[in-house]
Amino acid sequence: MRRRDFSGPDDLRAMQAMCSRLWSPAARFHPGQLAWNRYHQPVDPALPGPGEAISLWRRGDEVVAFGWAEAPDWLEYQLDPAYPEVGQDLLEWFEDWSDAGTQSVLAMHDDVLESDLAAAGFMPERAGPYFVHHLLDLARLSAMPAVDGYSLRHLEPGEAGARATCHAASWSGLGRSRMTATAYAALMRAWPYRHDLDWVAIDSAGGIVASALVWFDPATGVGLLEPVGCVPAHRGHGLAAAVSLAALHHLRGLGADVALVTARGDDAYPGPRRLYQRLGFRPGARTVTWTRSLL
Repeated sequence: MRRRDFSGPDDLRAMQAMCSRLWSPAARFHPGQLAWNRYHQPVDPALPGPGEAISLWRRGDEVVAFGWAEAPDWLEYQLDPAYPEVGQDLLEWFEDWSDAGTQSVLAMHDDVLESDLAAAGFMPERAGPYFVHHLLDLARLSAMPAVDGYSLRHLEPGEAGARATCHAASWSGLGRSRMTATAYAALMRAWPYRHDLDWVAIDSAGGIVASALVWFDPATGVGLLEPVGCVPAHRGHGLAAAVSLAALHHLRGLGADVALVTARGDDAYPGPRRLYQRLGFRPGARTVTWTRSLL
């Protein structure tokens, strides 16, 4: 077993291959989520983003674990349950890198790392935000609704700037988005992005006002819906649902069986969860945040 820090797109692809190999309804990551997490802001392709650290554990040529410290106080990871002995090393790597007095780790409920988290002094939080994996059998996909005054289509390869602007405006209520035209262009070059699964709503002036991106992993037949958004001035017309369904219908046409979305499960942010459940997504496995203080 050997550990190596992140060194570029080949490492991201190896992490995605691990996520594909281990995918189940209770797995933390779909390969598309790693692409989104990597390129939702401008980054140097060879380095983690500002304030981040990423490291990979390999057995031979196969990645069996990775740690992604998105900030000094926040770790996300995936660990192959066949190699639980890596868990302690993963947490020690995070502690050595981090200078935060309080550290949190996002895990799936009943994950193989739970015993190591407890032994290292982490405690599961009983309140606060958490995420729930929602699944949709695409054989039961709803029909497309009418959206008067708007048209729906997939994104074209040269529209990174307009698409980035729509995303940033759609998510402005949660703080300033770091998405830029440069970042979105990089995202569009990352596997498994497909522009025919990146759907948008167009208003009468020709502007992109809502969007839904689906990531398809052909190895598992699972498509991840991530992210969905609508510009505030155009909300209330059903556009978020419409672009999501348009993308999901195209996903089904590509041979996918299941769609996945990871929505907040706590009552502080219920809107997206209600939207996805109206589309037919059903809740399953959830995340748990584990936190410890080193002060």
